[in-house]
Amino acid sequence: MNTVLNKITTLLLILMSVIASTADAARPYPVRPISNTVVWSAGGGTDAVNRMVMAEMSKVLKTRINVVNKTGGIAGSIGMNAVLRKRADGYNLVGLSSSNVVAAVNGGWNKRMDVWSPFIVGSSPDVISVSSNSEIKSLDDLVNQFNSSQKPFKAGAGGTGGIHHLYLLELARVSGIDFRFVPYPGSAPSQTAAITGEVEVVITSMAEQAQLIRGGKLRPLAMLHPDSFVLEDVGTIPSAFDKFPELATHLPLSQAIGFAINNEAPKEVKEKLGQAFEQVMKSPAVTEWAKQNYYQLSGKHGEAARKEFAELESFFTWTLQGLGSNKFSPEKFAIPKP
Repeated sequence: MNTVLNKITTLLLILMSVIASTADAARPYPVRPISNTVVWSAGGGTDAVNRMVMAEMSKVLKTRINVVNKTGGIAGSIGMNAVLRKRADGYNLVGLSSSNVVAAVNGGWNKRMDVWSPFIVGSSPDVISVSSNSEIKSLDDLVNQFNSSQKPFKAGAGGTGGIHHLYLLELARVSGIDFRFVPYPGSAPSQTAAITGEVEVVITSMAEQAQLIRGGKLRPLAMLHPDSFVLEDVGTIPSAFDKFPELATHLPLSQAIGFAINNEAPKEVKEKLGQAFEQVMKSPAVTEWAKQNYYQLSGKHGEAARKEFAELESFFTWTLQGLGSNKFSPEKFAIPKP
């Protein structure tokens, strides 16, 4: 008797789910709250961008958008896998960045980034910094201290294989400094580790570090970008390219931060999100936020954004391959060489 009741209950649940899905499909998207799972830690660049943009997107779409963090795995693979397993109906977004494109070659999952249809908000240049309590005052000091002691520097730069890690690898290559990389589930914890002395050096974006630098928590040594940077109340931060022109061989890398939807989502859902995204990216709230937080806005979505992520996936994975830092060759996933 219990077995029969269980089967009837299961059939009723399936029927109710089908009815609900049919009812949703009959009404314009969205008809219920949307979830956005950010794969990096709270307080980092990807998290901040997603919370800001989702707040504006919810106004345009006239529905609540819940932002949660699901960190861990290789290059955000736990969060990406979790979202990819959910229904591709437009109600499950993923907050990601260009650092996620190395998930496959580092063993996080077995997918290409083309499973997503991304929406790129923007980017911010990287900077190498130390705790404000450090004796190191400049990039020259960092090099000289290593040359005199030959003692490795513990360095934080977010997750393994991410954009900040790539910058660290490139700086190590051209400077000869031995950096002992310590991975963290995002930029925020790696910056905290530098402040507390858990690591001696940190590389993240200016958008993520600016308030900590102005607040006297971190001391910037150099921009990992061809241009110097003027930060209000701090002064000019020199470019590491001035000391190490060889950095230009592979840098600067393009950072892309935003969110994505399963590429199998209905065309009309992608179009509705795209229209809302375009409106939000032109809004005073977003443009002013970008100005205050040192972001260069992009606004790409659809095929333009998919093409950019494909190019980043190619460049990042093959760059890591050349540095001997991949677990698997990009060829295993048919990722073309740049």
